[in-house]
Amino acid sequence: MKAIITHKKESYSIDLSKPLDISIPLRGDTTNVNAWYTEPPKITPHTEGEFVGKVTEGASTNFNDIWFNPHAHGTHTECVGHITEEFHSVNKNLKKYFFLASVITIAPEKKQEDFVISKKQLQYALKNFVGDALVIRTLPNLKDKMSRKYSNSNPPYLLEDAVNYLVELGVEHLLVDLPSIDKEKDGGELLGHNAFWNTTGTLRKQATITEFIFVGNVIKDGLYFLNLQVAPFENDASPSRPVLYKIKE
Repeated sequence: MKAIITHKKESYSIDLSKPLDISIPLRGDTTNVNAWYTEPPKITPHTEGEFVGKVTEGASTNFNDIWFNPHAHGTHTECVGHITEEFHSVNKNLKKYFFLASVITIAPEKKQEDFVISKKQLQYALKNFVGDALVIRTLPNLKDKMSRKYSNSNPPYLLEDAVNYLVELGVEHLLVDLPSIDKEKDGGELLGHNAFWNTTGTLRKQATITEFIFVGNVIKDGLYFLNLQVAPFENDASPSRPVLYKIKE
């Protein structure tokens, strides 16, 4: 199935039958990706008295309870409500779902004891940036990103001036294969998040950050259309399933 999408008066053709899913599925055990010092997610049959919600235990249906934290346990999309006193829901703030997106690959560079993504790196990778969304794949890009335990590992992050540069470029939807765009332990400064949502000025309520994606190596750098859908949770963040579509020439 083909579709023609118009973006800023330019028309693009995509094949809807060939989606490129860049989300990480949630599993209810210790093999699930994990960050922020949380326990693994749980998916277990609901129990009530003698009732066990599992067909193999005699129930008519499988009826599971699920416990997870969207920020810690997989692909999620968050809005400015993640860092504000005032409540903001990503379900209310994200009002469009198709975006022109650039996919880039960056090897974070060493800065003292950290690995970071710098403004200089982004300037080089985004010389001809167009679109609303940016997808960043970091190197090395191994499949263990889908099950890695990130707590107390000081993962790579984006420097504040790098995030400011993305805002200047007009990036409204930032997607990364990291647990956060900020340093794991930064004393609560969250410089990247604050810069991206412009918390010292007019809040960019429409802007979103999606973390914990996985961009397979078969997906080449370049221009795509992104379908960004979130579960309709009235929360600062929600599990999401970003899907890319190649643009047909």
